[in-house]
This record gives sequence, structure tokens and C-alpha cells, in this order.
Amino acid sequence: MFKILAQINKVILPSFTKQRLDLAKAKKWQMAIIGYRYYVTSRALD
Repeated sequence: MFKILAQINKVILPSFTKQRLDLAKAKKWQMAIIGYRYYVTSRALD
């Protein structure tokens, strides 16, 4: 389930690393997306 969700996130959600976003200057909604993508990706790799 998490592997499919990770693929959907890759297509739909923005990639902040490609935009060179500084995590210290990220807004709360950007941090929430980063945290969500991290959670899904880490579960998909298990």
C-alpha cells in the first residue's frame, strides 16, 4: 500500500529538493509535506 502511495506522491506533490528549498526557511505547510513524504517513503522501503 505504501509503495503505491509513494508513487502517487512523487507525481502529485512538489519536490522541494529540486527547488533547493532551505529547511530552515521552509513554511509550516512545506514542512508538513516534507514530513508526510518522509513517512510514506520510509514505510514503503520496509
